[in-house]
Amino acid sequence: MNPAPTLPAGFHQFLGNAPAVESLRAAISAGRLPHSLILSGPAGAGKYTLALMLAMAVECQRQPRESASTGQPLASFCGTCRNCTRIATAANLEEQVAAAVLAREDLRETDKKETRVLIQPHPDVLILPPDPPQLLIKLGQVRTLIQRAHYLPSEAPRKIFILTAASMMKEAANSLLKVLEEPPDSVHIFILAENPGELLPTIRSRCANVRLGALPVEEIESLLAGRRPGVPAKQRSLIARLAQGAAGRALAFDLEAYTAARADALIFLRNAAAISTQSDLDHTALFKMTETYRAGADGQTKTTALLRALALLLEDLLLLDSGTPELLRNTDLRAELDRLAAALPFAWIESASHALDQVHSGLRRNLLRSLSLDAFAAQLTTPA
Repeated sequence: MNPAPTLPAGFHQFLGNAPAVESLRAAISAGRLPHSLILSGPAGAGKYTLALMLAMAVECQRQPRESASTGQPLASFCGTCRNCTRIATAANLEEQVAAAVLAREDLRETDKKETRVLIQPHPDVLILPPDPPQLLIKLGQVRTLIQRAHYLPSEAPRKIFILTAASMMKEAANSLLKVLEEPPDSVHIFILAENPGELLPTIRSRCANVRLGALPVEEIESLLAGRRPGVPAKQRSLIARLAQGAAGRALAFDLEAYTAARADALIFLRNAAAISTQSDLDHTALFKMTETYRAGADGQTKTTALLRALALLLEDLLLLDSGTPELLRNTDLRAELDRLAAALPFAWIESASHALDQVHSGLRRNLLRSLSLDAFAAQLTTPA
């Protein structure tokens, strides 16, 4: 079991992307932090952690300053004042959301429908996560943001709002534009996004964008050696590649769960390869496997893991096809990946990647998981 998330004691402990972090700290110190900011990057890159650290630097009662190598003052936070400690309680977002959902279940049915999930660790800091079960940021959440943005801060220098995902209902996204166009002077809005392209162009044009890039594999391996010393060296090397440069993802990576999902993903690819080479094909294994994803409380988690494993396998096939095997993620499957790459033409791999995007889109729109997987399986078992 992984320990509960905690915030780093200072910006110097934030892993990677030092130039981007330094520029944000300098902006806070100079009073020039943008009112609307998109923090983008892959899952596990530290977007939420950085957003909370920036909030602490803005709201810290002691306002400590450090000097950059250029002599430029950089904002920091003490981590011990009342503002810092309250904001830090939101570090474990999953736990906070679970508690909010549980509290909502205790409400009367009429109130439950109107109650949205909001996390407020501090009177002037409000966090908007995707609202379960659809996992979209909804209109009610954004309306609360707009309403509170027009009140002055009560206990801190600024009011800060953190939207933890780009996945918004259309009405919520359109409503957000109103406050992004003319944000009050005392307000900062942070939008976290794996892919800023999911946001409306009108939202992107009204925000500064800071992207957190991937860390080198060697740096991730070194991090794992220090933080997860019990993991064997070969597994650390594999996890470092599968984490795709995201430190947080690497530290929480469950290799056993991933290999189980990958085994199911390989069934899709083996069936497609058998069709491509006109080999004998038995669909029994395929549909027996997909049946396990149709129901159950963990069905959504299993589906997400399956699709991610399949995406990494398809990426590896493309890397082999392009002659760059040194960039492979699933290095422990090199021999099988070579066989699949020889059997599956580029056109099929490209088509499968587009089909995968369609499944993700369907799941975001709350389409039935069974229908999405059946359609996906049908596409993947059709010759290119």
